[in-house]
Amino acid sequence: MDDVELDRLVALAGAWRDDDPDPRTRAALDDLVARAVTDGTDAAAAREELADAFAGTLEFGTAGLRGALGPGPNRMNRSVVIRAAAGLAAYLRAVVPGQPHVVVGYDARTDSDVFARDTCAVMSAAGVTATVLPRPLPTPVLAYCVRAFDADAGVMVTASHNPPQDNGYKVYLGGRADASPGRGAQIVPPADAGIAAAIAAAGPVLGVPLDGDGWTTLDDGVVDAYLGALTTGALAVVRPGPRDLDVVLTPLHGVGGDTCSRALVAAGFAAPYVVPEQALPDPAFPTVAFPNPEEPGAVDLAVAAASGRGADLVVANDPDADRCAVAVPDPALPPLADGRPAWRMLRGDELGALLADHVLTRDAGRPPAGAVVACSIVSSQLLARIAADHGVRHAETLTGFKWISRVDGLVYGYEEALGYCVAPDLVRDKDGISAALVVCELAAALKASGRTLLDALDDLARRHGVHATDQLSVRVTDLALITDAMARLRATPPATLGGRPVVEAVDLAAGGAGLPPTDGLRYRTDGGVRVVVRPSGTEPKLKCYLEAVVPVGDEDAADGLAAARAQARATLDAVREDLSAALALG
Repeated sequence: MDDVELDRLVALAGAWRDDDPDPRTRAALDDLVARAVTDGTDAAAAREELADAFAGTLEFGTAGLRGALGPGPNRMNRSVVIRAAAGLAAYLRAVVPGQPHVVVGYDARTDSDVFARDTCAVMSAAGVTATVLPRPLPTPVLAYCVRAFDADAGVMVTASHNPPQDNGYKVYLGGRADASPGRGAQIVPPADAGIAAAIAAAGPVLGVPLDGDGWTTLDDGVVDAYLGALTTGALAVVRPGPRDLDVVLTPLHGVGGDTCSRALVAAGFAAPYVVPEQALPDPAFPTVAFPNPEEPGAVDLAVAAASGRGADLVVANDPDADRCAVAVPDPALPPLADGRPAWRMLRGDELGALLADHVLTRDAGRPPAGAVVACSIVSSQLLARIAADHGVRHAETLTGFKWISRVDGLVYGYEEALGYCVAPDLVRDKDGISAALVVCELAAALKASGRTLLDALDDLARRHGVHATDQLSVRVTDLALITDAMARLRATPPATLGGRPVVEAVDLAAGGAGLPPTDGLRYRTDGGVRVVVRPSGTEPKLKCYLEAVVPVGDEDAADGLAAARAQARATLDAVREDLSAALALG
């Protein structure tokens, strides 16, 4: 970095500091600038950090805001949040007649409570009725409130499963701001662009009016209402049935532990054993490298506890409890040294298929006319076959629950990243707590008949063929590497994958087949392989979703099922190797 560029950054930092209401980030910026302009040992690192903090503005989109905490426009801080709240308030005042109503929730990440309070202060001063949840609570509770209160918007301060240094700002629209089938869902275009434009027009942060006490703080009755809606009444997500199940639960240092435990008890299950090392909210997430149940090692403590207890099931929520992961003992794996069975995580597509088949079987005759089950384009094609088997319609959407939850007639939706919507009339979003209730209901019913979730998966494979899925995910430090890899694939699509000729190559950026344009590529090969490649919308990753479909020759023969699974696994391994070479990301 030359002196001219450094002087430019220092000037930007000074202007930012003068408009920052937070003494903590002002002090952090002063320290960063001081280190950047000296010849100390960390000057180069400080300059790089300063450049990144002022490399544009944290972009507001359909995922709201998400980024690392710290000073500067490209970070999550009070200045960025106040401007975002001011823009959202202006947008709502423009599109909602009368006085809009916003419900605000927050998790236990660093500064989530501060950002929630600032949002309420901005809304109140702007003439928007603001209601805030009583304490750090799961995202599904906030999403429930948007619909239950018929609020015009909801704000959830969370970075979900992102690393500890991040925070985020998720926006829902409902009430008079969105009366579509997706009422109460996360924002989609053109609302995101309208809010972003209003944020850009918000003006200096210190000029944004704040009302220090003009909002209403709810009490824990709102949690009781959410749990009651899930477990009793016409819209309850569980039905009467067996409840004998030993569950180990981990909230991964997030906010879902208490609410999920209470939900299980309210549904008639015994209180779960909650992993003590991960039971309480902790924004440092000290026992995991990434607080995401998909990441290797994240649920090791829960599996160890379950193995020691001889439990039936492990349930893991991500930190804001909108995702649900499940682990089960698998007798097909080599046993542990002491003879106990080894455990494995169910893939998101496996749990998605199990929940779909269970809900449609359990509620046969109940789905209304026009009932639809939906999944994203990166989720397994098995859901379409299950839907056809039950005589309901299947819809495919872009990645993200903001799209899945907007499907008209939705009775169930999922995507492979551990997101499940089993109660769209209550929560128009993924909900890891209601999903946990339904999977426990299924597991208990199977246990009562001497069977397991793995037996139910075998049934689906015999009926519809093995649908084996895998993912190749590459994390980068330089987002340009992802852009370059996508450009290479667009310029030179692979001719073969896993030794099979590619018979279809679709650039999803062109849109079509009822889908809006998105940055992604889809390939199909001769012989039933599908590959989707796309940049992650929330993390610096390039994600490749692989699926191989293999019919089961003799549906009554165990060796036929094993052979089909082995063939699918070999195919996925070969496709993964070819795709990794084509990406050339190391």
